[in-house]
Amino acid sequence: MQENFDIDGVKDVVLDTDAFNEIDDQYAIAYLIRSNDRLNPCAFYAAPFTNEKSSGPKDGMEKSYDEILKLLRLAGESYPIFKGSERYLENEETPVRSPAAEDLAARAMQYTPEYPLYVAAIGAITNVASALLLNPEIKDRIVVVWLGGHAKHYKTSYDFNMQQDVAAIRVVMGSGVRFVQVPGFGVVSEFRISKPELEYWLLGKNPLADYLARNTIEEAESYASGKPWSRVIWDVTAIGWLLNHGDCFMEWKKEPLFLPDYNGWYEEKPLKHTYCFVYRIKRDELMQDLITKLTQ
Repeated sequence: MQENFDIDGVKDVVLDTDAFNEIDDQYAIAYLIRSNDRLNPCAFYAAPFTNEKSSGPKDGMEKSYDEILKLLRLAGESYPIFKGSERYLENEETPVRSPAAEDLAARAMQYTPEYPLYVAAIGAITNVASALLLNPEIKDRIVVVWLGGHAKHYKTSYDFNMQQDVAAIRVVMGSGVRFVQVPGFGVVSEFRISKPELEYWLLGKNPLADYLARNTIEEAESYASGKPWSRVIWDVTAIGWLLNHGDCFMEWKKEPLFLPDYNGWYEEKPLKHTYCFVYRIKRDELMQDLITKLTQ
C-alpha cells in the first residue's frame, strides 16, 4: 500500500454524515460542495445516530438522509445520496448491509492506491466499516478521514462518534486502510464560532448561509439564552484536512496506531501500521476559508 495520505490535485470525496444529529454536519456538507475547485463530491451517505433527536440508529439515519437532501436543495446542488446502516455493528466480523455500504464497497474499486477515493466520515463509522467487511480489497483504494475520538492526552478516548459503534472504528483502524484521525476534545474543540460572528458573517447572505446561522443560533439559545456562548462546529475540520495544502489549516503527523478498546481508552500496544493524527487546528485561517465559501 502507498504511504502517501495526501494526494495532489482534485480529490474525489464521499461524505458519511449523521447530518441531523447536530448543527455542525450541515457546515461540513456546505463546505464540501462549495470547495469544488479542489474537491469533487461523489456521493453522500446517511449515517446512524442515537440521542435525544432520534429514537435509535435507524431513525437517526433516516433523519440524516432527509437533512442531507435539505442542505443540497438550499445550496441548489444535486448529488447521489444513499441511506446507511439501520443498526450498529454487532461484532467486528459482520457487516451491516445498506445502500451506502454497498455503494462504497463497489465505488472504491474504481480507484487505485495512487489515486484513491477520500472518505470523509463525521459520525458513527458503521457504513465505512461495513464496506470494508463486505469488500476488504478497497482498503488500499481509499483514504479515511474521521472526525472522532479525543486527543490522546484527554481523559477518555470516547466521543459521541466513537462510543456509538466501537466495533466499527476498530474494524476501520485495524484494517490497514490509510487513516486520518481528527480528534474532538483537545484539538477540534478549539474550532468555535460565536453568535456575533454568525450574525455578522452569515445571516442574510444567502439561503444556505442563513439556514446555517439561524440553526446554530436557535439551538444555542435554547440552552444559553442571555449568556455569552460559542459552538464548536466540529465536522468542518474533516473537510478542512482535505483542503489542508501546505498545512494552511491544521498540523498533523504520522504516528503509531493504537486501537480504542471497549472501555473508553486506547490500547497500550500499537499496531504495525501508522496513521495521521491531527494535533493542531488553525482556527482563524480555517474559519476565514469556510465563511468565504459559504457567502460567495
